[in-house]
Amino acid sequence: MAAPTYDLERELRADGAVCVAGVDEVGRGAWAGPVVVCAAVADGTPPPEGLTDSKRIARQRRTAMAEQVREWVRDHAIGSADPGEIDELGMTRALRLAATRALERLAPTPDAVVLDGKHDYLGAPWRVRTRIQADSSCVAVAAASVLAKVHRDAFMAGLHPDFPDYGFDTCVGYPSPVHRAALAERGPTPHHRMTWSYLDDLPEWRHLRKPRPDPGGQLPLL
Repeated sequence: MAAPTYDLERELRADGAVCVAGVDEVGRGAWAGPVVVCAAVADGTPPPEGLTDSKRIARQRRTAMAEQVREWVRDHAIGSADPGEIDELGMTRALRLAATRALERLAPTPDAVVLDGKHDYLGAPWRVRTRIQADSSCVAVAAASVLAKVHRDAFMAGLHPDFPDYGFDTCVGYPSPVHRAALAERGPTPHHRMTWSYLDDLPEWRHLRKPRPDPGGQLPLL
C-alpha cells in the first residue's frame, strides 16, 4: 500500500495556493451522533510512519497515530453538525456547515482545499479540489481522516454511560446488532437522526420520524 504524498499539495501551490488544507469527514452513514469534519494543514515534513486513511488503521493504533498527527501538523481544526442540524438541513448542507466551521478555525484561512471523494459539498467561496481516495493518497487529507475519526469515536464513547444499551462505545452510532436491538426496544435517543429511514422498520417508533428536508440538502451516503 503506497503511502500518502505531497503531490497534490505541491500541484496546488504551483498553481498559486499558499495554504492548502486537507479535509475529510466521518459519521455520514451513522444513525446516531454528529457528522464530524477535520481540516488539516501539513507542514511539509515527512508524516508519522504509517499514516493513511483512518479506516485502514486498527482502532488502538489509530488513537496513538492521532496523537502523533496532532503534534506534527502545522494546524488543524474540527467542525461538526449535530443530529438536529442534519435533520433540519440534510446531509449535504450539514457537511458544508461542519466543514466551514473547521476551515474557519484555521489560521491562516486556506486558499485551497483538498476534499476526499468526488462530491464538492463545500462550493464557493472555497477553492476546492476533489480527489477520490485522497484520504490514502494525500498527506493532509490522511491526517484529517485520522483526526476526524478519533475525535468522533471519543465523542460517541462519551455517550455510552448515559445510553449503555446502544453500544455507542463500539458501534459509534452505526447500525450494529446491539444498536438495532436497543432501538427496537427503547426507541431513539436525543442523539439519533430522526429523518432517517431506519425508523420505518421500528413499528413502535416510526411515528417519531420527521419529514426529510428539501432534496437539495441530500448527498448519497455511499
